[in-house]
Amino acid sequence: MTTPNSPAAPPTGAPESDKIDGAVLKIASVVVLGAIMSILDVTVVSVALPTFAQEFDTSYAVVAWTMTAYTLALATVIPVTGWAADRFGTKRLYIGALVLFVIGSVACAFAWDITSLIGFRVLQGLGGGMLMPLGMTIMTRAAGPERVGRVMAVLGIPMLLGPIGGPILGGWLIDAASWHWIFLINLPVGIIALVAAFKLLPKDEPSPSQPFDLVGMVLLSPGLALFLYGVSSIPEHSKGLSPDVLIPVGIGLALIIGFVFHALRKTDPLIDLHLFKNRQLTVAVLTTTVFIIAFMGAGLLFPSYFIQVRGESAMAAGLLLAPQGIGAMVTMPIAGRLVDKLGPGKIVLTGIPLIALGMFTFTQLTATSPYPLLLGSLFVMGTGMGCTMMPLMTAAMVTLKHEMIARGSTLMNIVQQVAGSIGTATMSVVLTSQMTSHGLDKEAAPPTDPAGIAQMLDASAESFGGTFMVAFVLVLVTLIPAFFLPRKRVVATTEDVQPVMMH
Repeated sequence: MTTPNSPAAPPTGAPESDKIDGAVLKIASVVVLGAIMSILDVTVVSVALPTFAQEFDTSYAVVAWTMTAYTLALATVIPVTGWAADRFGTKRLYIGALVLFVIGSVACAFAWDITSLIGFRVLQGLGGGMLMPLGMTIMTRAAGPERVGRVMAVLGIPMLLGPIGGPILGGWLIDAASWHWIFLINLPVGIIALVAAFKLLPKDEPSPSQPFDLVGMVLLSPGLALFLYGVSSIPEHSKGLSPDVLIPVGIGLALIIGFVFHALRKTDPLIDLHLFKNRQLTVAVLTTTVFIIAFMGAGLLFPSYFIQVRGESAMAAGLLLAPQGIGAMVTMPIAGRLVDKLGPGKIVLTGIPLIALGMFTFTQLTATSPYPLLLGSLFVMGTGMGCTMMPLMTAAMVTLKHEMIARGSTLMNIVQQVAGSIGTATMSVVLTSQMTSHGLDKEAAPPTDPAGIAQMLDASAESFGGTFMVAFVLVLVTLIPAFFLPRKRVVATTEDVQPVMMH
């Protein structure tokens, strides 16, 4: 049994100061390195899809599987991570995940055809899927409940760098070297992360293992993979009622529902749904789900607008999104400190209106919207993001007892993965519908005369504006569950999972 004085346990009697000691910062550096690799790899490959299509002489629909396979592997392995962390210890599992991720990355660089590349992306995703939930567990245990907000703010850095830095890094590596280097770059970074993990992560003292929930694994992992596969297939079909969508979504939902009934009856399920007895965690999960559907879905639209309507390159589009990351980096450390003092509710209820304010500009898009206005709006959205994402994670994790942290972080990562996929698919479908309603038929030849081109660009901009309106409304809806987040400081108790309010 892990004792309160073991390195993996939260410090008892920690001073309620704003300072995070050097030991915690060293652990944070290891976790951030791994998380950056995992998250960057989701976005960096998106820039390389046209290159893959040309290199391997195949269609865009086929090369898109290099993204889908990675995402499905993430969804498949995340449910097992909480149990494995308790069984083997977070340090050993984290090092194993890093090794698997680096091996998968090198294998991708040496892929000889599109099929082998897709297969190696699955291997890479199996390692990458464990890095974020393990990182959350390691950070939360190291910092303790008094400082969890600030360390969550540190963990938020890679979540910001991924969408911003991925397209820029991918575009630069492909232009300066070759597509192989978007994978090979993980080798030196991975080696540094491995050495740091060996030296800096606290020694494992795993708890006595609970029996592995094989039935839960058979139900949940394939269920999530099939559901996300079906959802991610929606944009490829003009009508969402295609069998290619309905069959995997239906089977996936049936398996997930089966898991819910199984988990509620079992004492030690793969994912502990009894955590939802904690009112604060439940409210945080609901808020996070709606928020990610809106925000991550909208995140797909920004680079597409700059590329399709404004004619920017992938690298330029990535650079134009930088104000959003800068805004978040300004507010995220401040929000992390304030959450530990004031509770998450006040911070999140400040962040969401800022996101809505910035996003409203994009509901009024034209083909000539001034860049200073758009970049300023992205900065405002970023400041709101910095006050929202990590405080929500803190709200979910801070009331959990030490032995529940691994399961709680796994639950939150599953929520993020599912909500992100739903958001991306939803906004893709809405955008396609908007394009069709504005007379932009994919099959029709694009106009060549200046007046026709201008008309097409105006219609495209209006389509993006209409899609952003859906995201804007969803952001406002997020305010409803966020209103029920605690607006006072909250810490975990040692007796149960119910929050204790502290003035």
